[in-house]
Amino acid sequence: MKETNEEKNAAGSGELKNRFTNNSLTSAHPSPPKRRRWLPHPLFSLGLVAVWMLLNNTLSAGHLVLGVCLAWVIPWLAQGFWPEPLLVRKPLVLIRFAFVVLWDVIIANLLLVVRILGPSHKLQPAFIRVPLDTDHEFAIAMLASTISLTPGTVSADLSLDGRYLLVHCLHVSDIEEEIQLIKTRYEAPLKEIFNC
Repeated sequence: MKETNEEKNAAGSGELKNRFTNNSLTSAHPSPPKRRRWLPHPLFSLGLVAVWMLLNNTLSAGHLVLGVCLAWVIPWLAQGFWPEPLLVRKPLVLIRFAFVVLWDVIIANLLLVVRILGPSHKLQPAFIRVPLDTDHEFAIAMLASTISLTPGTVSADLSLDGRYLLVHCLHVSDIEEEIQLIKTRYEAPLKEIFNC
């Protein structure tokens, strides 16, 4: 008996469907349907309204209403992209961390101006591997962003196992000292903030 192409395709697609739906990964860890929250990230929404009003440089009611609408719609539409709810365990440490980063950015800008305008042969650029003590994805992303935000340093890569962050520094006199500086000034507060 000869099978038609339609029967082969139906049998093939059923076999393919069974192969992907009956494997050990999907059956062992079924994902429950996520319930969409009406206001998924209230602090983020409040920050969006504040930034919107600052960018528009006005306190008119129309801009406020539009800012509130955008601050509600954007997080509501994007909540599927947030893998887990973000909980800030210690907001005071977060505020202190923000001031430390702001101070470091100002000082790094001044140092960068001096190094760029000075003789280039005195620069000692280097790639350093910073070992990570956390596996919290958002804390690692914040650490990499903070390092890149500070002039003179750039987060270049994260190792496949997530244990090392590759950082390029424009000038490093002592690699171990630079690693300890990153770990104590940036990684330790982030671990405390996100309790990881």
